[in-house]
Amino acid sequence: MTATPIDDPTAPIRPVDLFASFLHLHQDGRARAAEPVFEREGDGWQLMTFHVETDADVHGDHWEVHPEAEEVVACLAGGIRLYFRPERPDEAEEEVAVAAGSAVIVPRGRWHRIALDGPSDIMSLTVPRGSRLEKRG
Repeated sequence: MTATPIDDPTAPIRPVDLFASFLHLHQDGRARAAEPVFEREGDGWQLMTFHVETDADVHGDHWEVHPEAEEVVACLAGGIRLYFRPERPDEAEEEVAVAAGSAVIVPRGRWHRIALDGPSDIMSLTVPRGSRLEKRG
């Protein structure tokens, strides 16, 4: 799939399959649909939608962090749980259940992971620049 700038006046206007593309929302106001590749060094926001079946589909065995922006994690169908890594050794993981039609705003720089209650459709929005994964220990 080639990138399709939404603001290109010569491009035909057509629907974008959110499960087959990521949307890139640039700082200058441009939006484009492109291959579903997480752009860790891109400028602007990235909107990603996934159908997931197992915790492996959401790298549930890893913590992730987004230092450049908050992340909105929405459950469109099914159910998920967001876990937040303790900020101090004496604390427990914090769990937040996210039902279909709900979203959580993950604070900038907060390590988190996702677990599924069953097959689900998830949408997330963040600035991916500088994002990192770390294997759970």
